[in-house]
Amino acid sequence: MKGFTLGLCTLELHIPQSHSLKEKRQVLRGIKSKIKNRFNVVIAEVDALDRWQYTVLGVTTLSNDQTMVNSVLDQVFTQIAACPEAEIVKHRLEFF
Repeated sequence: MKGFTLGLCTLELHIPQSHSLKEKRQVLRGIKSKIKNRFNVVIAEVDALDRWQYTVLGVTTLSNDQTMVNSVLDQVFTQIAACPEAEIVKHRLEFF
C-alpha cells in the first residue's frame, strides 16, 4: 500500500467587526463557503465557539503527494489572509 499525507492547517482568527456570535458565524459561513468551493478540503471551526471576535479554524486535506498537500494548504492560507473581515493571528501547518 502506498503512503499518503494528511495536512492540517490550524488558523487563529480575529474578527474585529463582529459584535455578536451571529455576526461571527455569518463571517465564518462566507469564508468556509469560499474555501470549500475552491479547494478540495474540509474546513471547520474547532475552538473558541463561544467567543464573538475570535475563532480557530481547522483545514485539512489528504493526498499521496505531500507537495500537493502543502500547495493546497498554502493557497487556502493565502485566500483566508486576503479576507478583509478576518485577521490571521496565528497559524500552524502539520503533516501526518
